[in-house]
Amino acid sequence: MKKQTLIIASLFTLVLLFVGGSYLYKNADHSVTGEKTTALMRPHAYVLGNPNAKTTIVEFFDPACGTCKSFYPFVKNILKQNPDKLKLVLRYAPFHTDSYYVVQMIEAARLQGKYLEAIEVIYKYQDKWASHGTPNIGLIWGFLPEVGIDIDKLKDDMKKPEIDALIKQDIADTKTLGVNATPEFFVNGKPLTKFGYKELQALIESEL
Repeated sequence: MKKQTLIIASLFTLVLLFVGGSYLYKNADHSVTGEKTTALMRPHAYVLGNPNAKTTIVEFFDPACGTCKSFYPFVKNILKQNPDKLKLVLRYAPFHTDSYYVVQMIEAARLQGKYLEAIEVIYKYQDKWASHGTPNIGLIWGFLPEVGIDIDKLKDDMKKPEIDALIKQDIADTKTLGVNATPEFFVNGKPLTKFGYKELQALIESEL
């Protein structure tokens, strides 16, 4: 009888510890602070929305990531609903094979004023060029002219050392911040601790 009571008491204690730990984690402040704040925001990052908005979403993305593609219209719609209150800062986390070169294309397109156009056409045809295991980024050259991108200029600009430095800085920042999957979101420095559409929307609304 004593043994059974001891087992029940132990299980009860474990449940209490689990519930208590979950509560503390959920309610703890996980905000990025100190030196990591610099790693979260860089002057070179592309910004959508109101640059003076009080609420900032930072997204680390990979153009070969299917989930990033899925979240792109979702986040843009939230920006559209809150045009004065929100801004989105786009950062790179090129984790997939050859994503580094795709990011080079996007940054080179930015020099032609075609940053978002490049991202959207790359996402549009992602299933054709980003087959996991056998990506074929060479196919992207055929898609970019659809949005008016000059391919010859793009190829020249991709060689610019400032583009290479920018991407390497973003990669270094993913390591500083512990970003190891995409997309990764931070809202006013607070990471999305439970991933999902509803969870992201709730985090954003809590900061508006």
